[in-house]
Amino acid sequence: MSPAAPLRDRHRAVMPSWLALYYDEPLELTHGEGRHVWDASGKRYLDFFGGILTTMTAHALPEVTKAVSEQAGRILHTSTLYLDRHMVELAERVASLSGIPDARVFFTTSGTEANDAALLLATTYRGSNQILAMRNSYHGRSFSTVGVTGNTSWSPTSLSPLQTLYVHGGVRGRGPYAHLDDRRFIEACAADLEDMLGQAHGTVAALIAEPVQGVGGFTAPPDGLYAAFREVLQRHGILWITDEVQTGWGRTGDHFWGWQAHAASGPPDLLTFAKGIGNGMSIGGVVARADVMNCLEANSISTFGGSPVTMAAGLANLTYLIEHDLQGNARRVGGLLLERLRAIGAGLTVVHEVRGRGLMAGVELAGRDGSPSPRAAARTLEHARELGLLIGKGGRESNTLRIAPPMTLTVAEAEEGAAILEEALRRAQQDLAAEETS
Repeated sequence: MSPAAPLRDRHRAVMPSWLALYYDEPLELTHGEGRHVWDASGKRYLDFFGGILTTMTAHALPEVTKAVSEQAGRILHTSTLYLDRHMVELAERVASLSGIPDARVFFTTSGTEANDAALLLATTYRGSNQILAMRNSYHGRSFSTVGVTGNTSWSPTSLSPLQTLYVHGGVRGRGPYAHLDDRRFIEACAADLEDMLGQAHGTVAALIAEPVQGVGGFTAPPDGLYAAFREVLQRHGILWITDEVQTGWGRTGDHFWGWQAHAASGPPDLLTFAKGIGNGMSIGGVVARADVMNCLEANSISTFGGSPVTMAAGLANLTYLIEHDLQGNARRVGGLLLERLRAIGAGLTVVHEVRGRGLMAGVELAGRDGSPSPRAAARTLEHARELGLLIGKGGRESNTLRIAPPMTLTVAEAEEGAAILEEALRRAQQDLAAEETS
């Protein structure tokens, strides 16, 4: 029996059956440092998933842990009913960085809650419950965000307070326009959006879209798609919500926000963020134009959003990220990692596609017949763990490996992780071949 088995059994006895655990023998992670974590048995792993893109800078980053410790020693909680210096300072910086004019910031505790708040603002401002969302998308687990999630694996109910219309374009290599070149792909998707609006009844509130679909397998449209969409949306007065929960803070390397790859028609009306800004602390939020943010006429607060401890952590983390140019590091080291992964994929039949940007890499796996292979992804995850590497998975068929290390990743660690992943993929390919012949 593994050391984690008793804890796994206790977990299953009291937690929901739908609360997933990675691995045949789930891990209990006890501590971390830099880009590494350790399990309860003392084994060390190179972390290429960062708690689902949440440990953005590094495990146990001294600047963040110091800020948390010092603030915890003063006061843990106040709520938004009181002024908090860290919350105001972080809001000022986020508003300035967002690119949204006359921006206001509302802090939440998660990306789900941030997207939920953005949907509340957009539907109230426009007086409509109709939302445009992208196919294959994921926006959270609340009742409203499940209702705008286009990935059926993460949408457990068809019930929703919103009427959602799903738009083409979030996945470049699939769908009726996949065979077109980038320019014609964008034109076709924009024309389809215009046509869809003709089918909508009355006023549509907003389009919500991830610049790079996270849970969807790190898929992305050609640069400029959302700029073309923006032109259509503006003609109809429809708001644009960019979901930057996984793409924000420079992770894509080329841009600080994912929407900036689609900036030709101006910034979004609302921007949601979470995950990496807290480096493990529970922070989410919405940035919106003042007229949109201030449209609510009822009272509202956030009991835990903008708490003194999380705001201190977020401010220290953002300061570290900017002062150490982690966006530049994501571009440089991420570019090298993607080149290495593409070279590996070229020599393995199990690898269907390697895609990504910066330190967001997706490796889509397929069987010999070219069909999606969730089995290959599951086996690769297990082999990588055995070899000392933690990665994630996603995609519509759960057949894509998701690779998103902390943004302080070094060249040596990128090479080490790529070498481990290559061996894990080879073993998974051998597993599939053995199963086919048995």
